[in-house]
Amino acid sequence: MEASVILPILKKKLAFLSGGKDRRSGLILTIPLCLEQTNMDELSVTLDYLLSIPSEKCKARGFTVIVDGRKSQWNVVKTVVLMLQNVVPAEVSLVCVVKPDEFWDKKVTHFCFWKEKDRLGFEVILVSANKLTRYIEPCQLTEDFGGSLTYDHMDWLNKRLVFEKFTKESTSLLDELALINNGSDKGNEQEKERSVDLNFLPSVDPETVLQTGHELLSELQQRRFNGSDGGVSWSPMDDELLAQPQVMKLLDSLREQYTRYQEVCRQRSKRTQLEEIQQKVMQVVNWLEGPGSEQLRAQWGIGDSIRASQALQQKHEEIESQHSEWFAVYVELNQQIAALLNAGDEEDLVELKSLQQQLSDVCYRQASQLEFRQNLLQAALEFHGVAQDLSQQLDGLLGMLCIDVAPADGASIQQTLKLLEEKLKSVDVGLQGLREKGQGLLDQISNQASWAYGKDVTIENKENVDHIQGVMEDMQLRKQRCEDMVDVRRLKMLQMVQLFKCEEDASQAVEWLSELLDALLKTHIRLGDDAQETKVLLEKHRKFVDVAQSTYDYGRQLLQATVVLCQSLRCTSRSSGDTLPRLNRVWKQFTVASEERVHRLEMAIAFHSNAEKILQDCPEEPEAINDEEQFEEIEAVGKSLLDRLTVPVVYPDGTEQYFGSPGDMASTAEHIRDRMKLVTLKRQQLRHPDMGTAES
Repeated sequence: MEASVILPILKKKLAFLSGGKDRRSGLILTIPLCLEQTNMDELSVTLDYLLSIPSEKCKARGFTVIVDGRKSQWNVVKTVVLMLQNVVPAEVSLVCVVKPDEFWDKKVTHFCFWKEKDRLGFEVILVSANKLTRYIEPCQLTEDFGGSLTYDHMDWLNKRLVFEKFTKESTSLLDELALINNGSDKGNEQEKERSVDLNFLPSVDPETVLQTGHELLSELQQRRFNGSDGGVSWSPMDDELLAQPQVMKLLDSLREQYTRYQEVCRQRSKRTQLEEIQQKVMQVVNWLEGPGSEQLRAQWGIGDSIRASQALQQKHEEIESQHSEWFAVYVELNQQIAALLNAGDEEDLVELKSLQQQLSDVCYRQASQLEFRQNLLQAALEFHGVAQDLSQQLDGLLGMLCIDVAPADGASIQQTLKLLEEKLKSVDVGLQGLREKGQGLLDQISNQASWAYGKDVTIENKENVDHIQGVMEDMQLRKQRCEDMVDVRRLKMLQMVQLFKCEEDASQAVEWLSELLDALLKTHIRLGDDAQETKVLLEKHRKFVDVAQSTYDYGRQLLQATVVLCQSLRCTSRSSGDTLPRLNRVWKQFTVASEERVHRLEMAIAFHSNAEKILQDCPEEPEAINDEEQFEEIEAVGKSLLDRLTVPVVYPDGTEQYFGSPGDMASTAEHIRDRMKLVTLKRQQLRHPDMGTAES
């Protein structure tokens, strides 16, 4: 039975072999029942066809039948199971009826398949789809039952049709080719040399049948060794495994008979082909040794620029194009000669080899000439290209050097200097590349004489060599001039960087000095609680002044350096003219504030020293203590100090600035007043000793 005869029935997919196997390696036969009534006759025909496909060995392992009754009625399922007893009783080992969930429970009680096992000849189980894996591995189940096995029914059916068609056509073709070949073997030599008439042609094109067979075999083998499209591992079905050796055997027989048939056809045209080959070989040889060689002899220059080299390349491509036509003829002739050598008679071998050798020698020699010329022109083009790029780089570098540097800031100068160095480095790399290209081109030119066919090319070579060496020497001189200019520019730019750095540092010195002045006025306000502490404050202040003096001197030195650098660069500094007055102004303000701070500290030292002498009990110096003038001096110093605390610092430009905040000054003044009160009290005690005794 052929699939094409029952194709409408097979398309209904009433049953199918998915390729899956049970745990006993038996094939799985699936019967998917649907909502519509199943035609039992068509199902029987389908089963008969499917069961005719596997081999006897495979049938002996038995079948596991899956009856999918989830979309069908119980009586249909029961009918199908009973039908299996008549269709394939011996081959069925297990029938798995996939039931819908909780739908047949009452029905099952009326018909228990397990009680009918002996009568049926196989075991029947009712199972849900999700429990089917208890009996069959998931990888052997299709996706309908939660498995991973891929099965395409239409794909299987199409390949089955192709297989049966190929088997039918190849068998018929083999019979025809056998008749043709056997008839040719019985004929004499004269009959073999005659042209084969239409009676010798088979009814089917052998190439088409062979191609169909190869495609079919390739598809079968691909499905065997590869996975499915989804990437899941897939085992081939038994019918595909069985089909492979059948297809291979038919292909082997077809190739054998077709080869014999082709040999018969080749014999009739061998002599005519040999004569045509001889004629074409002489045409190729005569042109290559004549006009072709003359064209190459006339081309030896390399050009003196990119455009000239490109023009020579274009001319050479035209020559190559003409040669390519003859080389194509050579390739075709060589293939024809090789084919005749493989299948020719003994008397033709010597003549064919002689023609092949002559043709190959001439073509290889001419091809080597063309390749050498092409490589030479390509090397010349690359050399001129590198020379042009290097020339443009040198022009760009020279243009950059000819533009005067406009001072902006140190960072931009550094960036410009870096760009200059990069361009110079790029020029060095380009010059090195030019030397390498030039030396390679000179090496090729030195080998040019060996391809001259006896022609003296010394004059042409000398012109080319002089041109190459002249270009390299010119580039070297231009590069050297640029290097000298770069050295001068580098020195100037470094001086500019130093100039901007000095200006920035001078401005920073002004800021530092301003910060010191601000710190002096806002934080250096205490006058000390006694003479010792005030002396310590005075000493710290002097060190503080030394720091400010160093900062001022540093700024002056930087500004002097900017003047020297500007003179060297012949430019005007943008910031030094403003920075110097600012530096002097801040320094004068700091000097005034510092002197005022020193005066206050010195007055505080005098005040605290005299007050401490009075307040201490010194019986050894009664006259000094009783000196009225000393008390008055202390009082005068204290009042002067208090008055000075209320007076602001007056700068040379007329502006005023107070030390600290009013609260800070009030606290300092309060402490001085307290001291003055103690001194006054001491004075009173000395005047009236009895008062001091009474109080005590």
